[in-house]
Amino acid sequence: MVEALIEHNINLQHKLADLIISVRELNGNVKNMVDLFTEAGEHIKKGKYEDPLFVKLDDLLEQNKNLAKGLLLLEKFIREKQAAPTAFPQRMPRPEY
Repeated sequence: MVEALIEHNINLQHKLADLIISVRELNGNVKNMVDLFTEAGEHIKKGKYEDPLFVKLDDLLEQNKNLAKGLLLLEKFIREKQAAPTAFPQRMPRPEY
């Protein structure tokens, strides 16, 4: 019976050693992940978007701004044209003889 307890105690120590090794590996992986998220957060704070999708979205946003400005100018031009009196007076109808 004592020998069985000693054998179980040795097996338990091996399992504990395996558990400690696994926890160390897990800690290393979690540290790497935290470092990655920290770096990503710093890039977001600085506005450094290096992803091609972000670059394309920024380009589209800039194009939309330019189109909106152009449409506003066109609307202003049309409103001014409609509000301005015509340069030539309207013709009076000719009298019929």
